[in-house]
Amino acid sequence: MMLAWFLLSFLFHFLYAHNDFFTSTGQMTDLLYAEKDLVTSLKEYIKQEENRLEQVKEWADKLDSLTITATQDPEGFLGHPVNAFKLMKRLNSEWSDLENLVLKDTTNGFISNLTVQRQYFPTDEDQTGAAKALLRLQDTYQLSANAISSGDLPGVVHKSRMTVEDCYELGKIAYSDADYYHTELWMAQALSQLDEGEESPIDKVTVMDYLSYAIYQQGELDRALELTKRMLKLDPNHHRANGNLKYFEFQLEKQRKAENEKKEEDQKRVLDKRDAQRKRSKDPLPERKKYERLCRGEGIKLTPRRQSRLFCRYSNNNRNPRLLLAPVKQEDEWDRPRIVRYHEIISDSEIETVKEMAKPRLRRATISNPITGVLETAPYRISKSAWLSGYEHSTIERINQRIEDVTGLEMDTAEELQVANYGVGGQYEPHFDFGRKDEPDAFKELGTGNRIATWLFYMSDVSAGGATVFTDVGAAVWPKKGTAVFWYNLFPSGEGDYSTRHAACPVLVGNKWVSNKWIHERGQEFRRPCALSEVE
Repeated sequence: MMLAWFLLSFLFHFLYAHNDFFTSTGQMTDLLYAEKDLVTSLKEYIKQEENRLEQVKEWADKLDSLTITATQDPEGFLGHPVNAFKLMKRLNSEWSDLENLVLKDTTNGFISNLTVQRQYFPTDEDQTGAAKALLRLQDTYQLSANAISSGDLPGVVHKSRMTVEDCYELGKIAYSDADYYHTELWMAQALSQLDEGEESPIDKVTVMDYLSYAIYQQGELDRALELTKRMLKLDPNHHRANGNLKYFEFQLEKQRKAENEKKEEDQKRVLDKRDAQRKRSKDPLPERKKYERLCRGEGIKLTPRRQSRLFCRYSNNNRNPRLLLAPVKQEDEWDRPRIVRYHEIISDSEIETVKEMAKPRLRRATISNPITGVLETAPYRISKSAWLSGYEHSTIERINQRIEDVTGLEMDTAEELQVANYGVGGQYEPHFDFGRKDEPDAFKELGTGNRIATWLFYMSDVSAGGATVFTDVGAAVWPKKGTAVFWYNLFPSGEGDYSTRHAACPVLVGNKWVSNKWIHERGQEFRRPCALSEVE
């Protein structure tokens, strides 16, 4: 618009400054050429505007179709981690590009509206967090970059593909953390999609530049060298590639000489290290690997003898008056520690009430600092939570009473009902719910003693992932809407049961809602008397 006004202003100024043109045909012919130039400029401006508006129209049509699908089932749509990542990327980066594209269009309130809305858009931190969640899911569930990029995930309803730009963005985020393993995976995926003919503003040389360096950083000089040669075929004048070529050739030759000299010695050293490691540890898998295996459903299977001791039953908890006519359905999930699941223990209407109350209050979930006891956020707990009190709503009061009836434990000293929602790749890595001996002030502020037991409601089904796993014993409990699981964190003696170390696995596909009640020692003296033995 500014260009058009400038051209018209120039024309009017030209005419009024020389208002006697009509007296000379020669001068009037000059005006024809001036007008011709203006028309040419105006047509170019119109062409540019049409191209710009066509881009805007294509973007609007694409987003219109996407948002219609997404808003029909918001939680289901965002349950796909790729959809969640692309939403963060779209609102944080791509809408900003669109804003710049139409910035001169002030004929309506679109820019004003977009400017207002942008203050509520995801930040760089959100976009990076969603990207890292995808990398976490990739590792935990052993997914290939191609499977994630193509959207081929278990239980997917709203399938979504990743573009070259999306893959490139993941690779760059990994690169910024010096995570060259994931940099290689995602830059290789971006390059593969470019090789297959996908159109993208990202060129092959740019992708290969990152890829070759990531491969080099992982010690694969020969692959880095081959990739650099391929780069130079596409761009012979690439300054960094030319420098890297000579450096990689030099380093590769040096490496080959060293390998030949120490080949036998290195092989023996590797074998010795492996044997020594096996002797040092009865369990060859560190906790992280055990945790990920359990999340994939590769946990320890109970022996037939132990399995035979697990039962399903109707329970009225020693003839509790409120359960006599409506006993609860109880199922043994694990024997040591004893983990039980209660079926149909919370209704759909109660779940919706709890979720609606919690949504406006959801904040980044915190953990208790083991030294200070102060609540703080942590990178290993990825979820948002809210706390609900019984006096706020009759539904919460009724839920608290139900937990007391089923467990037989006093709720007056328990913590408020905590509601948690896990987003893309949401997880809570292995932890204890109770305070250990080296954490004497863990719950000092509450004044109700240690956490004696945990009650956990599952308020949604999860299409894939999201299990609660007990890493020390190999148990895995899978989410099932309307059920709850319960276990004791302390022995009757008050000593901590270290076999209750557990974790919330990353949500691969779906939306995970849970609520939990942490029950404390005070008030349980006569409901669960102390035992003589420390481990009873």
